[in-house]
Amino acid sequence: MESQLTILLPVAAVWLAAGVVADGLPRLRSTRMLRRRTGWLLVLALTGVALTAAVLGGGLLSAGTAPVDRAAAGLTLAAGPALVAAVCSVRRIRRLWAGAGAFASAPATPAPHGLRAAAAHPLVGLPLQVTALATVPALIAAAGADLGADPGVTGPAITVGALAVIAIGVRHALRHNRFAERAQPAVAGSTRAAGALHV
Repeated sequence: MESQLTILLPVAAVWLAAGVVADGLPRLRSTRMLRRRTGWLLVLALTGVALTAAVLGGGLLSAGTAPVDRAAAGLTLAAGPALVAAVCSVRRIRRLWAGAGAFASAPATPAPHGLRAAAAHPLVGLPLQVTALATVPALIAAAGADLGADPGVTGPAITVGALAVIAIGVRHALRHNRFAERAQPAVAGSTRAAGALHV
């Protein structure tokens, strides 16, 4: 059990750190800090994907009941969100990092609402946070508690997990929409004289 937990803890810690950093990106007000944190997030996301793939691959290559097999079995729930993070989140984080780098000549510039809206996009933070959430059952099982053994616990646990994912998704969507509305240019007024009615 302890060796299985030793394998799973770094994976869960990296995904949790990535989720926390991603959640704080839209609150950053300077482009320098936004670029720095986006760089950290890119490293964390790539590390999380690599660690998850290594554990899952080790479980496929290993035969028997080795600790890596039990760790890989516990991470099967996190495989889907980790794949979405690898395909969608990493690409968006890299583009956000490059966009913040366009202001490198003026690092004290406040972060524009367009960049903050991109940082608040659901596909940046949601897959990372869902992956971190999906590692929790594996950690609980590695610690010795079996959630699947009692049907009275499994159902509520799945419901709570699904509600947490929905709440995180709605929060990201609302925050992204708020920043996206601020990023839109102001509508120019009509240049026609307002005095006479033209027919």
